[in-house]
Amino acid sequence: MKIHKAYENLDLKIPVVTMGIFDGVHRGHKILIERLISCSREVNGESVVITFHPHPRLVLSKNAKGISFLSTLEEKTALLEKTGLDHLIIIDFTPQFSRMKSIDFVEDVLVNSIRTRFLIVGHDHHFGYKGEGNYDTIKNCAMAMGFRVEQVRGLKSGRNAISSSLIRESLLKGKLDEANDWLGYNYSLKGSVIEGKKIGRKIGFPTANINPDDQFKLIPGNGVYAVETQVDNKRMPAMLSIGSNPTVNKSQGTRSIEVHIFDFDKDIYDKEIEVIFRHRLRDEIKFENTGQLVRQMELDKANSLRLLT
Repeated sequence: MKIHKAYENLDLKIPVVTMGIFDGVHRGHKILIERLISCSREVNGESVVITFHPHPRLVLSKNAKGISFLSTLEEKTALLEKTGLDHLIIIDFTPQFSRMKSIDFVEDVLVNSIRTRFLIVGHDHHFGYKGEGNYDTIKNCAMAMGFRVEQVRGLKSGRNAISSSLIRESLLKGKLDEANDWLGYNYSLKGSVIEGKKIGRKIGFPTANINPDDQFKLIPGNGVYAVETQVDNKRMPAMLSIGSNPTVNKSQGTRSIEVHIFDFDKDIYDKEIEVIFRHRLRDEIKFENTGQLVRQMELDKANSLRLLT
């Protein structure tokens, strides 16, 4: 897959194009991309995905508090590359670009610059200034500007089409199995190991405190999870806690991400760590004393090992 940081002066052979944010590159996105690649092969052309960075919500929102995403740009790029895509165009989403009208985007970017021959769009695609462009806009432009357009239906789960917002909501509610199913892979989080209060070490469960690499990467809902960790290219089973550690932490407003890697005692401070969320074990609980906490953590470890092996 070739990555382009601009859409001008590209020499593409019969470009078959789709566009969108593709946060998480979930199963619904993959249906769209599979059709894109299939169509490009039918016409002996090249498959092209257009995406935007930073996320439009970060540019258009007055306050970024509470905004989170399923994937960083690096993660999204890696997921798209796995689909077999030919080209990825990353457009710099600026305040000025956000004011471009939908018809101007089609004419200036899709037709005049990229020379789109076929455009594949999702079931609920909106684009252009204030999202005023939709499938009807594209159909009218296609007739006037000489390209073909096709709309792909969304992949449904129950009554709802699978979407990035639906997956984000599931992760925040602790519905990990549901989210992983809709993603088509296990959700993950990358960060660096930072020094904590070392309370876990005192009770026999040393933990690595994780500082996420990206401040807008979504952190799943509070609770205890069976996870896999990757450090120095080595994958190891572990259990992870997200929350305020109410049994031992008097400051309930502070949220932390702590992972206990089984049968592991190396110093990994400042190292990069990736956590792959496999199963959610339970809610966060405030115990009466650390003895009760330790007994529960022993059960959590046993359950994690059973689920991960």
